[in-house]
Amino acid sequence: MLDAIATPLLATFELIAGYFTDANQRIYWLYSAVAIAMAIAVFLFKRLPLTALISRDIWWHPSARQDYVIFFFNRLLKMLGAIPVLLVMAPMAIALSGWLETTFGHREFIVLANWQIIALFTALLFLVDDFTRFLLHYLLHKVPLLWEFHKVHHSAKVLTPITIYRSHPVESFLYGMRMILSQAIAVGVCYYFFGPTLSMFDILGANVFVFAFNVMGSNLRHSHVWLSWGNVLEHIFISPAQHQIHHSDKRIHIDCNFGSALAIWDKAFRCLVLASTVKHPKDITFGLGKSFVEHDSLPAIYYMPLVNAFKKLNPLTYKRKKTLPEQR
Repeated sequence: MLDAIATPLLATFELIAGYFTDANQRIYWLYSAVAIAMAIAVFLFKRLPLTALISRDIWWHPSARQDYVIFFFNRLLKMLGAIPVLLVMAPMAIALSGWLETTFGHREFIVLANWQIIALFTALLFLVDDFTRFLLHYLLHKVPLLWEFHKVHHSAKVLTPITIYRSHPVESFLYGMRMILSQAIAVGVCYYFFGPTLSMFDILGANVFVFAFNVMGSNLRHSHVWLSWGNVLEHIFISPAQHQIHHSDKRIHIDCNFGSALAIWDKAFRCLVLASTVKHPKDITFGLGKSFVEHDSLPAIYYMPLVNAFKKLNPLTYKRKKTLPEQR
């Protein structure tokens, strides 16, 4: 009995430890170290006390403590129910390649230099992944049923790098399926045009574009460190400050800046907000408003989205009303 409990717990701790040594994870030690250095530089430039970076009011806030527990518990669920991506992605990629051949006919593989194929495949992987992240995030806000699950993430009252893992298991499942689909699309399309020998440019095992995004302070997106890239770059890339705007509890901000790395999708969907539009960044507060207490307990974080989603599925009880932050 004890072994049945201890084994998955130990495996979960090992999985969490791996997040700090895997360059594909946001809190990889190098990304975290660079983010700390950038945060210190920002505070020194703005002449802010460095002690604020390790404020107990942030790192030990009840909301932050929820994030730590959710991070562990969701990893436990992931470990128990994980499906190896390649077991699902590979058949989907082959099926897509077959569909392309059936629809557009058989074609000889395009002959390019190996580095050119690698560059195209690497770029396509990144673009498809980033766009599908944006699209799912957009739908999580716009579809009332999905919003009930995404509210868990937005109910965070303080932001730390661990807040990225604050999500309901249903949302985590959707993002997992999105990842499988995006990789299958990139692999299937490139297989059809270039053949089965595919590889990508990587740094420490991470897509070079993903590595660049993470090393440029991605961990500051969920933080109280206001870092803007400036108006020109923020039309192309989402800065940490822009994502903090997305977490603002002001109604005018919650449906903007859905992008992960690229801002071009938000610009195309007319939901891009630049950091320069916020006159007083220090006045931004996070969450869903003071009156929102639905996720103040851990059990409620897991069961309330299911309850509310069921209500929305029931036409007799559902009234089309989206829960948004109170107007401030």
